[in-house]
Amino acid sequence: MFGREARGGSTVAEMQAPRGMRDVLPGEVERWQALEARVHEFAARYGFREIRTPVVEHTEVFQRTVGEATDIVEKEMYTFTDRSGRSLSLRPEGTAAVVRAVLEHGLRQWPQPLKLYYVASMFRYDRPQKGRYRQHTQFGAEIIGSPDPAADAEVLSLPVRFLQALGLAHVEVRLNSVGDAACRPRYLEALRAYFRPHLEALCADCQRRFAQQPLRLLECKQEGCRRVAAGAPAIFDLLCAPCAAHFDAVRTYLEALGIPYVLDRFIVRGMDYYTRTAFEVYSGRLGAQNAVFGGGRYDGLAEQLGGTPTPGVGFGLGLDRLLLVLEQEELLPAPPRGVDVMVVTIGEAARPVGLRLADELRAAGQRVEVDLLGRDVRAQMRHAHRLGARIAVILGDAELAAGTVTVRAMATGQQEVVARGALPALLRDRRDGEAVR
Repeated sequence: MFGREARGGSTVAEMQAPRGMRDVLPGEVERWQALEARVHEFAARYGFREIRTPVVEHTEVFQRTVGEATDIVEKEMYTFTDRSGRSLSLRPEGTAAVVRAVLEHGLRQWPQPLKLYYVASMFRYDRPQKGRYRQHTQFGAEIIGSPDPAADAEVLSLPVRFLQALGLAHVEVRLNSVGDAACRPRYLEALRAYFRPHLEALCADCQRRFAQQPLRLLECKQEGCRRVAAGAPAIFDLLCAPCAAHFDAVRTYLEALGIPYVLDRFIVRGMDYYTRTAFEVYSGRLGAQNAVFGGGRYDGLAEQLGGTPTPGVGFGLGLDRLLLVLEQEELLPAPPRGVDVMVVTIGEAARPVGLRLADELRAAGQRVEVDLLGRDVRAQMRHAHRLGARIAVILGDAELAAGTVTVRAMATGQQEVVARGALPALLRDRRDGEAVR
Protein backbone atom coordinates (compact mmCIF):
# COMPACT_ATOMS: atom_id res chain seq x y z
CA MET A 1 0.00 0.00 0.00
CA PHE A 2 2.81 2.36 0.78
CA GLY A 3 6.19 2.94 -0.84
CA ARG A 4 8.98 4.89 0.82
CA GLU A 5 11.39 7.14 -0.97
CA ALA A 6 14.11 9.42 0.39
CA ARG A 7 13.91 12.97 -0.89
CA GLY A 8 16.25 15.70 0.30
CA GLY A 9 17.27 13.67 3.33
CA SER A 10 13.69 12.98 4.45
CA THR A 11 11.54 9.88 4.07
CA VAL A 12 8.01 10.25 2.73
CA ALA A 13 5.16 7.75 2.36
CA GLU A 14 3.52 7.47 -1.07
CA MET A 15 -0.02 6.14 -1.01
CA GLN A 16 -1.16 4.04 -3.94
CA ALA A 17 -4.59 3.11 -5.23
CA PRO A 18 -5.91 -0.18 -3.77
CA ARG A 19 -4.94 -3.29 -5.69
CA GLY A 20 -7.30 -3.93 -8.58
CA MET A 21 -8.53 -0.34 -8.61
CA ARG A 22 -7.05 2.41 -10.70
CA ASP A 23 -6.94 6.08 -11.45
CA VAL A 24 -8.23 7.17 -14.85
CA LEU A 25 -6.03 10.07 -15.88
CA PRO A 26 -6.50 12.89 -18.37
CA GLY A 27 -5.88 11.47 -21.82
CA GLU A 28 -7.66 8.24 -20.96
CA VAL A 29 -10.64 10.03 -19.40
CA GLU A 30 -11.49 11.52 -22.80
CA ARG A 31 -11.80 8.00 -24.22
CA TRP A 32 -14.23 7.15 -21.43
CA GLN A 33 -16.23 10.31 -22.06
CA ALA A 34 -16.49 9.55 -25.78
CA LEU A 35 -17.56 5.94 -25.14
CA GLU A 36 -20.08 6.89 -22.45
CA ALA A 37 -21.58 9.52 -24.74
CA ARG A 38 -22.17 6.77 -27.31
CA VAL A 39 -23.77 4.61 -24.61
CA HIS A 40 -26.27 7.31 -23.64
CA GLU A 41 -27.08 8.11 -27.26
CA PHE A 42 -27.55 4.45 -28.21
CA ALA A 43 -29.70 3.58 -25.19
CA ALA A 44 -31.99 6.50 -26.01
CA ARG A 45 -32.46 5.12 -29.55
CA TYR A 46 -33.98 2.00 -28.01
CA GLY A 47 -36.23 3.91 -25.62
CA PHE A 48 -34.27 3.11 -22.44
CA ARG A 49 -34.23 5.68 -19.64
CA GLU A 50 -31.31 6.07 -17.25
CA ILE A 51 -31.56 5.03 -13.60
CA ARG A 52 -28.96 5.65 -10.89
CA THR A 53 -28.90 3.50 -7.77
CA PRO A 54 -26.70 3.87 -4.65
CA VAL A 55 -23.20 2.50 -4.77
CA VAL A 56 -24.03 0.55 -1.57
CA GLU A 57 -27.05 -1.65 -0.85
CA HIS A 58 -28.19 -3.68 2.10
CA THR A 59 -26.22 -6.92 1.86
CA GLU A 60 -29.46 -8.93 1.88
CA VAL A 61 -30.35 -7.53 -1.56
CA PHE A 62 -27.53 -9.57 -3.07
CA GLN A 63 -27.72 -12.54 -0.70
CA ARG A 64 -31.36 -13.09 -1.67
CA THR A 65 -30.97 -12.60 -5.40
CA VAL A 66 -27.43 -13.36 -6.54
CA GLY A 67 -27.34 -16.37 -4.19
CA GLU A 68 -25.61 -16.98 -0.86
CA ALA A 69 -23.65 -19.91 -2.31
CA THR A 70 -22.35 -17.98 -5.33
CA ASP A 71 -18.73 -16.87 -5.64
CA ILE A 72 -19.93 -13.26 -5.73
CA VAL A 73 -21.54 -13.42 -2.30
CA GLU A 74 -19.09 -15.88 -0.70
CA LYS A 75 -15.82 -14.47 -2.01
CA GLU A 76 -16.15 -11.27 -4.00
CA MET A 77 -18.40 -8.75 -2.24
CA TYR A 78 -17.03 -5.80 -0.32
CA THR A 79 -19.22 -5.99 2.79
CA PHE A 80 -19.02 -3.87 5.94
CA THR A 81 -21.09 -2.95 8.99
CA ASP A 82 -22.10 0.69 9.31
CA ARG A 83 -22.29 2.68 12.55
CA SER A 84 -25.84 1.45 13.18
CA GLY A 85 -24.80 -2.18 12.89
CA ARG A 86 -26.38 -2.75 9.48
CA SER A 87 -24.61 -4.91 6.92
CA LEU A 88 -24.00 -3.02 3.69
CA SER A 89 -22.21 -4.08 0.52
CA LEU A 90 -20.65 -2.23 -2.36
CA ARG A 91 -22.71 -3.00 -5.45
CA PRO A 92 -21.23 -6.11 -7.20
CA GLU A 93 -23.76 -6.07 -10.06
CA GLY A 94 -26.55 -3.82 -11.26
CA THR A 95 -29.69 -5.87 -11.87
CA ALA A 96 -30.68 -6.60 -8.26
CA ALA A 97 -30.27 -2.92 -7.33
CA VAL A 98 -32.44 -1.80 -10.26
CA VAL A 99 -35.22 -4.26 -9.41
CA ARG A 100 -35.04 -3.18 -5.74
CA ALA A 101 -35.49 0.45 -6.89
CA VAL A 102 -38.43 -0.51 -9.12
CA LEU A 103 -40.19 -2.18 -6.19
CA GLU A 104 -39.36 0.55 -3.67
CA HIS A 105 -40.64 3.41 -5.83
CA GLY A 106 -43.64 1.67 -7.36
CA LEU A 107 -42.36 1.90 -10.91
CA ARG A 108 -44.65 -0.97 -11.88
CA GLN A 109 -47.32 1.75 -12.08
CA TRP A 110 -45.44 3.45 -14.91
CA PRO A 111 -46.13 2.54 -18.56
CA GLN A 112 -45.02 -1.05 -19.09
CA PRO A 113 -42.65 -2.56 -19.78
CA LEU A 114 -40.01 -0.50 -18.00
CA LYS A 115 -36.86 0.01 -20.07
CA LEU A 116 -34.06 1.18 -17.80
CA TYR A 117 -30.30 1.44 -18.22
CA TYR A 118 -27.33 2.48 -16.11
CA VAL A 119 -23.64 3.31 -16.35
CA ALA A 120 -22.24 2.58 -12.91
CA SER A 121 -19.26 1.36 -10.89
CA MET A 122 -19.33 -2.24 -9.68
CA PHE A 123 -17.07 -3.76 -7.04
CA ARG A 124 -15.86 -7.35 -6.78
CA TYR A 125 -12.94 -8.69 -4.80
CA ASP A 126 -11.52 -10.87 -7.54
CA ARG A 127 -8.08 -11.60 -8.93
CA PRO A 128 -7.16 -8.52 -10.99
CA GLN A 129 -6.29 -9.25 -14.60
CA LYS A 130 -6.10 -7.42 -17.88
CA GLY A 131 -9.39 -5.62 -18.49
CA ARG A 132 -10.90 -6.90 -15.24
CA TYR A 133 -10.65 -4.72 -12.15
CA ARG A 134 -12.03 -4.86 -8.63
CA GLN A 135 -13.75 -1.58 -9.36
CA HIS A 136 -15.09 -1.56 -12.89
CA THR A 137 -17.69 0.34 -14.87
CA GLN A 138 -20.67 -1.42 -16.33
CA PHE A 139 -23.26 -0.44 -18.92
CA GLY A 140 -26.39 -2.43 -18.22
CA ALA A 141 -29.99 -2.37 -19.40
CA GLU A 142 -33.15 -4.05 -18.14
CA ILE A 143 -36.62 -4.64 -19.59
CA ILE A 144 -38.89 -5.20 -16.61
CA GLY A 145 -42.52 -6.22 -16.90
CA SER A 146 -42.54 -8.29 -20.11
CA PRO A 147 -42.46 -12.12 -20.19
CA ASP A 148 -42.46 -12.04 -24.00
CA PRO A 149 -39.44 -13.61 -25.74
CA ALA A 150 -39.39 -10.53 -27.98
CA ALA A 151 -38.07 -8.64 -24.93
CA ASP A 152 -35.12 -11.05 -24.74
CA ALA A 153 -34.27 -10.34 -28.37
CA GLU A 154 -34.74 -6.58 -27.89
CA VAL A 155 -32.46 -6.33 -24.87
CA LEU A 156 -29.81 -8.44 -26.60
CA SER A 157 -29.99 -6.47 -29.83
CA LEU A 158 -29.13 -3.19 -28.06
CA PRO A 159 -25.55 -4.12 -27.02
CA VAL A 160 -24.96 -6.17 -30.17
CA ARG A 161 -25.83 -3.22 -32.41
CA PHE A 162 -23.85 -0.94 -30.10
CA LEU A 163 -20.71 -3.03 -30.54
CA GLN A 164 -21.24 -3.17 -34.28
CA ALA A 165 -21.69 0.62 -34.42
CA LEU A 166 -18.32 0.97 -32.68
CA GLY A 167 -16.77 -1.01 -35.54
CA LEU A 168 -16.53 -4.49 -34.01
CA ALA A 169 -17.45 -6.56 -37.02
CA HIS A 170 -17.07 -9.96 -35.32
CA VAL A 171 -19.66 -10.20 -32.54
CA GLU A 172 -20.40 -13.78 -31.48
CA VAL A 173 -23.59 -14.41 -29.49
CA ARG A 174 -23.63 -17.60 -27.44
CA LEU A 175 -27.13 -18.61 -26.37
CA ASN A 176 -28.56 -21.07 -23.88
CA SER A 177 -31.60 -21.70 -21.70
CA VAL A 178 -31.29 -22.56 -18.01
CA GLY A 179 -34.96 -23.52 -17.66
CA ASP A 180 -37.20 -22.42 -14.81
CA ALA A 181 -38.60 -23.70 -11.52
CA ALA A 182 -40.61 -26.34 -13.39
CA CYS A 183 -37.82 -28.03 -15.34
CA ARG A 184 -34.51 -26.90 -13.88
CA PRO A 185 -34.65 -29.19 -10.80
CA ARG A 186 -34.84 -32.20 -13.13
CA TYR A 187 -31.78 -30.95 -15.01
CA LEU A 188 -29.85 -30.28 -11.79
CA GLU A 189 -30.43 -33.86 -10.71
CA ALA A 190 -29.22 -35.08 -14.10
CA LEU A 191 -26.06 -33.02 -13.65
CA ARG A 192 -25.45 -34.34 -10.16
CA ALA A 193 -25.93 -37.89 -11.38
CA TYR A 194 -23.38 -37.30 -14.16
CA PHE A 195 -20.75 -35.48 -12.07
CA ARG A 196 -20.99 -37.64 -8.92
CA PRO A 197 -18.65 -40.39 -10.21
CA HIS A 198 -16.15 -37.71 -11.35
CA LEU A 199 -15.98 -35.63 -8.15
CA GLU A 200 -12.37 -36.51 -7.39
CA ALA A 201 -11.30 -35.20 -10.82
CA LEU A 202 -12.90 -31.78 -10.17
CA CYS A 203 -11.23 -28.74 -8.63
CA ALA A 204 -11.97 -27.78 -5.03
CA ASP A 205 -14.42 -25.05 -6.08
CA CYS A 206 -16.42 -27.44 -8.25
CA GLN A 207 -16.50 -30.04 -5.49
CA ARG A 208 -17.95 -27.37 -3.21
CA ARG A 209 -20.49 -26.27 -5.85
CA PHE A 210 -21.64 -29.82 -6.61
CA ALA A 211 -24.43 -29.93 -4.02
CA GLN A 212 -25.86 -26.41 -4.27
CA GLN A 213 -24.81 -25.09 -7.69
CA PRO A 214 -24.22 -27.93 -10.13
CA LEU A 215 -24.89 -25.56 -13.06
CA ARG A 216 -21.64 -23.77 -12.23
CA LEU A 217 -19.70 -26.96 -12.92
CA LEU A 218 -20.42 -26.40 -16.60
CA GLU A 219 -18.57 -23.08 -16.75
CA CYS A 220 -15.43 -23.84 -14.76
CA LYS A 221 -12.29 -22.84 -16.66
CA GLN A 222 -10.00 -25.45 -15.06
CA GLU A 223 -8.83 -27.83 -17.76
CA GLY A 224 -9.62 -30.99 -15.80
CA CYS A 225 -13.13 -29.76 -15.00
CA ARG A 226 -13.68 -28.78 -18.63
CA ARG A 227 -12.79 -32.29 -19.79
CA VAL A 228 -15.30 -33.81 -17.38
CA ALA A 229 -18.01 -31.26 -18.22
CA ALA A 230 -17.69 -31.98 -21.94
CA GLY A 231 -19.72 -35.15 -21.49
CA ALA A 232 -22.41 -33.63 -19.27
CA PRO A 233 -26.04 -33.81 -20.43
CA ALA A 234 -27.45 -30.78 -22.26
CA ILE A 235 -30.49 -28.98 -20.90
CA PHE A 236 -32.24 -28.72 -24.27
CA ASP A 237 -33.69 -32.23 -24.01
CA LEU A 238 -35.02 -31.59 -20.48
CA LEU A 239 -36.72 -28.21 -20.91
CA CYS A 240 -40.42 -28.11 -20.08
CA ALA A 241 -42.77 -27.22 -22.94
CA PRO A 242 -43.18 -23.51 -21.96
CA CYS A 243 -39.41 -23.02 -21.61
CA ALA A 244 -38.74 -24.80 -24.90
CA ALA A 245 -41.34 -22.65 -26.67
CA HIS A 246 -39.86 -19.49 -25.14
CA PHE A 247 -36.35 -20.45 -26.26
CA ASP A 248 -37.50 -21.29 -29.78
CA ALA A 249 -39.25 -17.90 -29.99
CA VAL A 250 -36.12 -16.05 -28.84
CA ARG A 251 -34.17 -17.79 -31.59
CA THR A 252 -36.85 -16.87 -34.15
CA TYR A 253 -36.67 -13.19 -33.17
CA LEU A 254 -32.88 -13.13 -33.31
CA GLU A 255 -32.99 -14.69 -36.76
CA ALA A 256 -35.55 -12.07 -37.84
CA LEU A 257 -33.14 -9.37 -36.62
CA GLY A 258 -30.28 -10.95 -38.54
CA ILE A 259 -28.27 -11.53 -35.36
CA PRO A 260 -26.26 -14.76 -35.71
CA TYR A 261 -25.86 -16.94 -32.63
CA VAL A 262 -24.50 -20.30 -31.60
CA LEU A 263 -26.08 -22.62 -29.06
CA ASP A 264 -23.76 -23.10 -26.09
CA ARG A 265 -24.98 -25.41 -23.32
CA PHE A 266 -22.12 -24.23 -21.08
CA ILE A 267 -23.49 -20.66 -20.77
CA VAL A 268 -25.15 -20.63 -17.35
CA ARG A 269 -24.12 -17.26 -15.84
CA GLY A 270 -23.01 -16.81 -12.24
CA MET A 271 -26.16 -15.57 -10.49
CA ASP A 272 -28.95 -17.68 -9.06
CA TYR A 273 -31.70 -15.38 -10.32
CA TYR A 274 -31.42 -16.34 -14.00
CA THR A 275 -34.29 -18.25 -15.61
CA ARG A 276 -34.77 -19.40 -19.19
CA THR A 277 -32.62 -17.31 -21.57
CA ALA A 278 -28.91 -16.91 -20.78
CA PHE A 279 -26.35 -15.43 -23.14
CA GLU A 280 -22.77 -14.24 -23.42
CA VAL A 281 -21.24 -12.24 -26.25
CA TYR A 282 -17.62 -12.32 -27.40
CA SER A 283 -15.73 -9.96 -29.64
CA GLY A 284 -12.19 -9.03 -30.58
CA ARG A 285 -8.88 -10.83 -30.41
CA LEU A 286 -8.42 -11.23 -26.65
CA GLY A 287 -8.78 -14.99 -26.63
CA ALA A 288 -10.14 -16.24 -23.32
CA GLN A 289 -10.52 -12.64 -22.17
CA ASN A 290 -12.76 -11.46 -25.02
CA ALA A 291 -16.15 -11.93 -23.30
CA VAL A 292 -17.63 -8.44 -23.59
CA PHE A 293 -21.06 -8.83 -22.01
CA GLY A 294 -23.62 -11.30 -20.76
CA GLY A 295 -27.09 -11.47 -19.34
CA GLY A 296 -30.44 -13.19 -19.53
CA ARG A 297 -33.92 -13.49 -18.09
CA TYR A 298 -34.73 -13.27 -14.36
CA ASP A 299 -38.48 -13.74 -13.93
CA GLY A 300 -38.31 -14.63 -10.22
CA LEU A 301 -36.00 -11.85 -9.05
CA ALA A 302 -38.70 -9.41 -7.88
CA GLU A 303 -40.31 -12.13 -5.74
CA GLN A 304 -36.96 -12.87 -4.10
CA LEU A 305 -36.90 -9.22 -3.02
CA GLY A 306 -40.40 -9.43 -1.56
CA GLY A 307 -42.30 -8.04 -4.53
CA THR A 308 -45.04 -9.42 -6.72
CA PRO A 309 -44.10 -11.67 -9.67
CA THR A 310 -42.43 -9.41 -12.24
CA PRO A 311 -40.67 -10.75 -15.34
CA GLY A 312 -37.43 -9.18 -16.44
CA VAL A 313 -34.50 -9.57 -18.80
CA GLY A 314 -31.26 -7.62 -19.13
CA PHE A 315 -27.52 -7.52 -19.73
CA GLY A 316 -24.33 -6.11 -18.22
CA LEU A 317 -21.44 -4.90 -20.39
CA GLY A 318 -18.06 -4.09 -18.84
CA LEU A 319 -16.80 -0.84 -20.32
CA ASP A 320 -13.23 -1.43 -19.05
CA ARG A 321 -13.16 -4.68 -21.02
CA LEU A 322 -14.79 -3.05 -24.04
CA LEU A 323 -12.17 -0.28 -24.16
CA LEU A 324 -9.49 -2.96 -24.10
CA VAL A 325 -11.13 -4.77 -27.02
CA LEU A 326 -11.48 -1.50 -28.95
CA GLU A 327 -7.80 -0.77 -28.33
CA GLN A 328 -6.82 -4.23 -29.61
CA GLU A 329 -8.92 -3.66 -32.71
CA GLU A 330 -7.64 -0.07 -33.13
CA LEU A 331 -11.20 1.23 -32.85
CA LEU A 332 -10.95 3.53 -29.85
CA PRO A 333 -13.49 6.35 -30.09
CA ALA A 334 -12.00 9.67 -31.12
CA PRO A 335 -11.49 11.92 -28.08
CA PRO A 336 -13.15 15.33 -28.11
CA ARG A 337 -11.18 18.20 -29.58
CA GLY A 338 -8.46 19.73 -27.40
CA VAL A 339 -7.83 23.36 -26.58
CA ASP A 340 -9.14 25.81 -29.16
CA VAL A 341 -7.34 28.93 -27.99
CA MET A 342 -4.39 29.89 -25.82
CA VAL A 343 -4.52 33.49 -24.62
CA VAL A 344 -0.89 34.65 -24.49
CA THR A 345 -0.25 37.79 -22.45
CA ILE A 346 2.84 39.98 -22.52
CA GLY A 347 3.46 42.09 -19.41
CA GLU A 348 1.57 42.46 -16.16
CA ALA A 349 -0.91 45.00 -17.53
CA ALA A 350 -2.14 42.47 -20.09
CA ARG A 351 -2.81 39.66 -17.61
CA PRO A 352 -6.17 40.83 -16.15
CA VAL A 353 -7.37 41.80 -19.63
CA GLY A 354 -6.27 38.40 -20.92
CA LEU A 355 -8.19 36.65 -18.14
CA ARG A 356 -11.31 38.63 -19.02
CA LEU A 357 -10.83 37.84 -22.72
CA ALA A 358 -10.55 34.12 -21.92
CA ASP A 359 -13.81 34.38 -19.96
CA GLU A 360 -15.58 36.02 -22.91
CA LEU A 361 -14.33 33.40 -25.36
CA ARG A 362 -15.42 30.55 -23.07
CA ALA A 363 -18.88 32.11 -22.85
CA ALA A 364 -18.91 32.02 -26.67
CA GLY A 365 -18.23 28.26 -26.64
CA GLN A 366 -14.46 28.15 -27.12
CA ARG A 367 -12.09 25.92 -25.14
CA VAL A 368 -9.58 28.39 -23.81
CA GLU A 369 -6.42 28.25 -21.72
CA VAL A 370 -4.64 31.23 -20.18
CA ASP A 371 -1.25 31.51 -18.50
CA LEU A 372 -1.43 31.08 -14.72
CA LEU A 373 2.29 30.96 -13.95
CA GLY A 374 3.49 34.37 -15.16
CA ARG A 375 5.63 32.83 -17.92
CA ASP A 376 7.31 34.80 -20.65
CA VAL A 377 5.88 34.78 -24.15
CA ARG A 378 8.12 32.00 -25.45
CA ALA A 379 7.20 29.70 -22.58
CA GLN A 380 3.54 30.46 -23.12
CA MET A 381 3.81 29.58 -26.80
CA ARG A 382 5.56 26.30 -25.95
CA HIS A 383 2.74 25.56 -23.53
CA ALA A 384 0.20 26.28 -26.28
CA HIS A 385 1.96 23.72 -28.50
CA ARG A 386 1.93 21.08 -25.74
CA LEU A 387 -1.79 21.65 -25.18
CA GLY A 388 -2.51 21.27 -28.89
CA ALA A 389 -4.07 24.74 -29.14
CA ARG A 390 -5.02 25.63 -32.68
CA ILE A 391 -4.90 29.37 -32.20
CA ALA A 392 -2.88 31.70 -29.98
CA VAL A 393 -4.44 35.05 -29.14
CA ILE A 394 -1.60 37.41 -28.22
CA LEU A 395 -2.20 40.44 -26.06
CA GLY A 396 0.59 42.88 -25.22
CA ASP A 397 1.07 46.63 -24.63
CA ALA A 398 0.55 47.51 -28.31
CA GLU A 399 -2.67 45.53 -28.51
CA LEU A 400 -3.93 47.01 -25.24
CA ALA A 401 -3.39 50.54 -26.53
CA ALA A 402 -5.11 49.82 -29.86
CA GLY A 403 -7.96 47.63 -28.56
CA THR A 404 -6.80 44.75 -30.73
CA VAL A 405 -5.33 41.25 -30.45
CA THR A 406 -2.92 39.31 -32.63
CA VAL A 407 -4.38 36.00 -33.80
CA ARG A 408 -1.82 33.35 -34.69
CA ALA A 409 -2.57 29.97 -36.33
CA MET A 410 -0.35 27.52 -34.49
CA ALA A 411 -0.11 25.08 -37.40
CA THR A 412 1.11 27.60 -39.99
CA GLY A 413 2.47 30.52 -38.00
CA GLN A 414 0.31 32.92 -40.02
CA GLN A 415 -1.17 35.76 -38.01
CA GLU A 416 -3.30 38.84 -38.29
CA VAL A 417 -4.38 41.73 -36.07
CA VAL A 418 -8.12 42.06 -35.34
CA ALA A 419 -10.27 44.22 -33.11
CA ARG A 420 -10.79 42.65 -29.71
CA GLY A 421 -14.57 42.90 -29.99
CA ALA A 422 -14.55 41.01 -33.30
CA LEU A 423 -12.58 38.08 -31.90
CA PRO A 424 -15.47 35.81 -30.74
CA ALA A 425 -17.16 35.91 -34.14
CA LEU A 426 -13.84 35.36 -35.94
CA LEU A 427 -13.02 32.30 -33.85
CA ARG A 428 -16.52 30.92 -34.22
CA ASP A 429 -16.11 31.02 -37.99
CA ARG A 430 -12.79 29.18 -37.60
CA ARG A 431 -13.99 26.58 -35.12
CA ASP A 432 -12.75 23.81 -37.41
CA GLY A 433 -9.23 25.17 -37.22
CA GLU A 434 -8.63 26.48 -40.71
CA ALA A 435 -5.55 28.64 -41.21
CA VAL A 436 -5.64 32.33 -40.50
CA ARG A 437 -5.61 34.21 -43.76
